[in-house]
Amino acid sequence: MNAMKRAAAALAAVAALFVAGCSSSGDDGTPGPSGRPDDRKVSGLRGMTLPSWNTDDYSSPQAATYLRQIADTGARWVTFTPTWYQDRVTDSAIRTTEETASDDSLRHIIALAHSAGLKTMVKPHVDLVKGGDRAEIRPRDTDAWFDAYRRFITHYAQLAADTGVEQLAVGTELAGTSGDGDHWGETIAAVREHYKGPLTYAANYDEYRKIRFWKDLDLIGIDAYWPLGDKATADTARLRQAWQPITDELAAFSAKQHRKILFTEAGYVSQRGTTTAPYSWTVSRRDGGAEQAAAYEALLATFDGKPWWAGVCWWMWDDWPDSGETAKKLAYTPHGKPAEKVLRHWWGKS
Repeated sequence: MNAMKRAAAALAAVAALFVAGCSSSGDDGTPGPSGRPDDRKVSGLRGMTLPSWNTDDYSSPQAATYLRQIADTGARWVTFTPTWYQDRVTDSAIRTTEETASDDSLRHIIALAHSAGLKTMVKPHVDLVKGGDRAEIRPRDTDAWFDAYRRFITHYAQLAADTGVEQLAVGTELAGTSGDGDHWGETIAAVREHYKGPLTYAANYDEYRKIRFWKDLDLIGIDAYWPLGDKATADTARLRQAWQPITDELAAFSAKQHRKILFTEAGYVSQRGTTTAPYSWTVSRRDGGAEQAAAYEALLATFDGKPWWAGVCWWMWDDWPDSGETAKKLAYTPHGKPAEKVLRHWWGKS
């Protein structure tokens, strides 16, 4: 994470292809008869992200515990985020580091998730070695960067196919390159040669309207970190009101693109002021558990049941032992906080 009409008939056709809302079940995410995006079925997501920061996170003893805890919230999906790195925003080389989840560990946790009754999405990330915003990646040599990126993403496409992953993201928040429809179209075609399941791209909330390749994908993915005001609040009604113009915009965008919208990420730290900058890990040092819970409630109450909304994958569950840079009581995790009770209420595990 770093810190959306045509005719009603057309929208109805889209709804027929996909399960309505995040509470749906039964669809297995497999391709339709022709394998084209418009013929696929994509499950609604009640999801949680479990990112990795080290080679062996996903094979650690804590992995099975985290997955059981996630399933206990009522979640049906879990997202994994293997990450490769580049040194500078202008570079073309992308590589693994000691912070990249090993393939064996990723296979291990996918199998554990399936054993826990969870469906899986793999959402590979590209980050910068010394930190910074991946949205700023603008390679000097575009062709070379996309060649490297295709090797990276088709590697995970094949791993996803081999392990029965139910959904794959072809990219995350790469706003510096995502306007290049031709290169991305070629990349998505290469991914489909390896992986036949549903595909999305995780666009940042201020990026999704600039993308030209939604037609090549099965779902519009948005990392939904919209600021909901300029003052801290735990007033759910105010937060729902703030969502309303965004909701109208997303409904129209979904209809225009003939695709449902999945919140590939959404989340709030448990810090006072989190709703003013949901993309920030460090809004304040003051406890904001009530504000985090209100933000969860407002999002789910606003979007639940919308026929064009495909669900949410929250950022994020607990950090791995000794790896968290933010204290758990202030971090994005809802675990053990009022926000977890909100999830359990909405997802049927109260």
